[in-house]
Amino acid sequence: MTEDLLALGIEELGLNLSDANIADLELFLQEMGRWNQVHNLTAIEDEKDSIHLHLIDSIAVLPVLRRFLKGSTPKIADLGSGGGLPAIPIAIVQPQWHLTLIEAIRKKTAFLQHVRGKLKLKNIEVLSERVESVAMQQSGQFDAVIARAFTNLARFLELSLPLLKPEGLVFAMKSKRADEEMADVCKNDWHLLADEALVIPSMSIERRLLVLTPIRKSPSTP
Repeated sequence: MTEDLLALGIEELGLNLSDANIADLELFLQEMGRWNQVHNLTAIEDEKDSIHLHLIDSIAVLPVLRRFLKGSTPKIADLGSGGGLPAIPIAIVQPQWHLTLIEAIRKKTAFLQHVRGKLKLKNIEVLSERVESVAMQQSGQFDAVIARAFTNLARFLELSLPLLKPEGLVFAMKSKRADEEMADVCKNDWHLLADEALVIPSMSIERRLLVLTPIRKSPSTP
């Protein structure tokens, strides 16, 4: 499958992937395909579509994440991780980053735990819980929160806020409808740092990555 990955434009993303990265990304897709036949992890079953829409889509966010995340070992929460997207591909390419995959559906967390062991990914944690429960247990513990196809933007921000450190970041992977969703976000609560068009080689669909941070309000004076 390596030639397919190269043909689909992984090199065009400029990520300097190692042979080990490529091998692990391929193994992840193989395991997803195998589990998907039984557990319906994702609606996309064709292997080439899977490479396009899952793998490339997920790692295309990395240049932006690298630009915004400070420190060498950021803690990132992936909300509604599902089949491990985008967290697993990110964890493969960035082994020094710590990712917490939050997913309430147990058949999906079983797959995530399986992949964690299969790929020996020591930098991920899998939580089979609702996001609201994790927020109560790990309030203010994360440098960043990310999600792909999880919920609408306003709800995503609402769920993310309790998890974030004071200067934390939210990375929202969106399509061309991002403008409509941004209209529902309170501008007094969130600051839009970036609205980045994501380059998905050999694909015509539009992808955007919104980067937001909460506006911390000072206590009102009497």
